[in-house]
Amino acid sequence: MATPDTLPRTAHPLAPVAHEVVATRRLTNDVVTLSLAPVAPECRLPGCKAGQFNMLTAFGVGEVAISVSSAPDATVLEHTVRDVGAVTHALCEMPVGATVGVRGPFGTDWGIEGLDGRDVVVVAGGIGLAPLRGALEALATRRPVEGPRGRLAVAVGARAPDQLVFVDDLARWRDAGAHVETTVDVAQPGWEGNVGVVTALLPGLPFDPGTALALVCGPEVMMRFAIRALVDRGMGLEQVRVSLERNMQCGVGWCGHCQLGPLLLCRDGPVLACTPDILRLLAQPER
Repeated sequence: MATPDTLPRTAHPLAPVAHEVVATRRLTNDVVTLSLAPVAPECRLPGCKAGQFNMLTAFGVGEVAISVSSAPDATVLEHTVRDVGAVTHALCEMPVGATVGVRGPFGTDWGIEGLDGRDVVVVAGGIGLAPLRGALEALATRRPVEGPRGRLAVAVGARAPDQLVFVDDLARWRDAGAHVETTVDVAQPGWEGNVGVVTALLPGLPFDPGTALALVCGPEVMMRFAIRALVDRGMGLEQVRVSLERNMQCGVGWCGHCQLGPLLLCRDGPVLACTPDILRLLAQPER
């Protein structure tokens, strides 16, 4: 197994590049954001687009696909990790100064360029807000070349108030003019916000269903119901984009572990335009 000292300094898609953990931020009891910078500045990876992912290596433990949660133009690369297994646990416990391997970026992106006058509605469930964070940052601060700026509506759901992530960012995007709504499955003492599933927020969000673009990420069951609610609101399937991540192991579509029907999600996804076939595939349980 490669070690930080033996890592190649090339950008080969299967060769991790050594990065230093320059900061960590714990968002919930089991979610941590890692800020990473290349150990050798000349080995900086290509720029990441909002919605893409990298493969992160915890040396001696393994490798895992993690979405980029920083903005496309950020100077520091950020990944937000949920502690759900051996590799993610090791990453969540990384101290400042530790070394991780990074390779990428891989996959498709949200395609948010050229949306100056178009409304955008973002629907996120739990840590599904992380792959959307870069897009939201760009959209909340977008400056239209000509004409009015399209509206940005954001609906975020979590299991409980203490499971909401990027709370400060949500407030900042609201201050920048976005319409932001949050909801939780179960309230806790002091919570005065919405209680219920995130799809219940969609009928009241301000956007033009005839022309808006929807970006959806979260648990697959939540995405299925969100798509249905958006269509009920008057949107066409072709106006909805979803992010699908299943068992990505190589990042380049070679190993086949992420196959879903005719798709290799690390290559053809994770961001996909919604179609009847995608809805059908979403109904298939993960293996």
